[in-house]
Amino acid sequence: MNDTTDLQHVAAAAANARVLRLFHDQRAAFLADPGPAAAVRRGRLKALKRQVQRYQDLLAEAMSSDFGYRSPAESKMLDLLGSMLEINHAISHVRRWMQPSRRSTELLFLSNSVEVRYQPKGVVGVIVPWNFPIYLALGPLIAALTAGNRVMIKMPEVTPATNAVLKRLLGEIFAEDLVALVGEELQDPNVFTALPFNHIVFTGSPAVGKIVMRTAAENLTPVTLELGGKSPALVTRNYAIADAATRITHGKSANAGQICVSPDYALVPRERTDEFVAGVRRTFQRFYDNRTEGNADYTAIVNDRQFDRIQALLDDARAKGAKVEACAPVGAGRQLPLHIVTGLRPDMRVMNEELFGPILPVVPYDTMDEAIAFINARPRPLALYCFSHDDAERDRLLHRTHSGGVAVNDWGWQVVNHDAPFGGIGNSGMGTYHGEEGFRELSHARTVFQRQRFFPVGLFYPPYGGFVQRLAMKFFLGSADPALTAQASEEKP
Repeated sequence: MNDTTDLQHVAAAAANARVLRLFHDQRAAFLADPGPAAAVRRGRLKALKRQVQRYQDLLAEAMSSDFGYRSPAESKMLDLLGSMLEINHAISHVRRWMQPSRRSTELLFLSNSVEVRYQPKGVVGVIVPWNFPIYLALGPLIAALTAGNRVMIKMPEVTPATNAVLKRLLGEIFAEDLVALVGEELQDPNVFTALPFNHIVFTGSPAVGKIVMRTAAENLTPVTLELGGKSPALVTRNYAIADAATRITHGKSANAGQICVSPDYALVPRERTDEFVAGVRRTFQRFYDNRTEGNADYTAIVNDRQFDRIQALLDDARAKGAKVEACAPVGAGRQLPLHIVTGLRPDMRVMNEELFGPILPVVPYDTMDEAIAFINARPRPLALYCFSHDDAERDRLLHRTHSGGVAVNDWGWQVVNHDAPFGGIGNSGMGTYHGEEGFRELSHARTVFQRQRFFPVGLFYPPYGGFVQRLAMKFFLGSADPALTAQASEEKP
């Protein structure tokens, strides 16, 4: 074994040891302070808000470095603005969310009281993907701090510059027994997920989500999984094709399509597919001046591995007879323009895998029933986009399909409205966060029943069969079916 390998093993062991130490420190700190007051939680959120404001340029620069180039405007608009909106919402509502919820007793226990108190769960593990490394780190962090928890964040290994800036940002305001960050130095992610957290929030692919869930099951750790899938955009006949093309193009080109809620494919009336394709092409060229290479507004594919994966998807489609059209010249770097794919077949990879990049398959349909059946034949997606001005048509689609969330006549903005939950269903995830639902997700809803001092609960003690017991059973249970009772007696051996 050479010196380099020895050093790598030493570094890996040190990283593993640090993770274990951080977890035990956070658990001990939580036991010492298991229920921070609303003022304390608001103070922590306000400190985080100030830091995001202070570090916004450094964060945008770091994300651009990690991507090979990422549009600073997109970093600030999507990662940082979204985070700021979520912090503001939590600061405004945390005190109300923390209030115990009064509930009604059963009639049988009238005069007593029941309430639900929301307790912090403890130590929350947050596993962050690379595509929005700040928003998808800070979103669960905000929910966890609002709920009064302590948090360990596992950042992706492919964003080392962002990890370093975020670690510095957090370290200036939070002790590591409250918020700690682990980055690319942790070579085995199972070391993190195997810890007995009180909750894990994971954002990533369904395949990795299954691994996280299996590992968490060893400790019976509850999980929130924010996954992905093939989110459809359905354009109906009553909607302007040019407008739908503009909005779907934005969804497929923002962050170069590397977004879990990006429209994955478009369902378009068969007779209008050519018009739609032309509209997408024109919109992309207008957005990016018919060039992506060197364009300050267009984000690169994050690394060579993802770039090769996208090229392989396109190559597979071409080999199986699809028409693939680049919306702008293809340059030498990883700023890959949007590619439209038509002439699709069910066995093409672009029709079976989440694309997570600037590829837009266009699927023609003839009837609304056919389009709905196409959506329902696939795993439930994280988002569904409906372009329709007909309320009955829209409601029919929403009634007959399932998805994590929906935007009508646009894409993606359902995610950054933080008074509503964000989450998947089925293959696209489980559980929700953002807003009040995030607070509830990372709190334990603890039922507290309090007996009124003179309530005669002793009437329900043995020996059984007293008058009050018989009266209560008769009132709530009614009478048994004598025929069933007789039949049961006859069937006894």
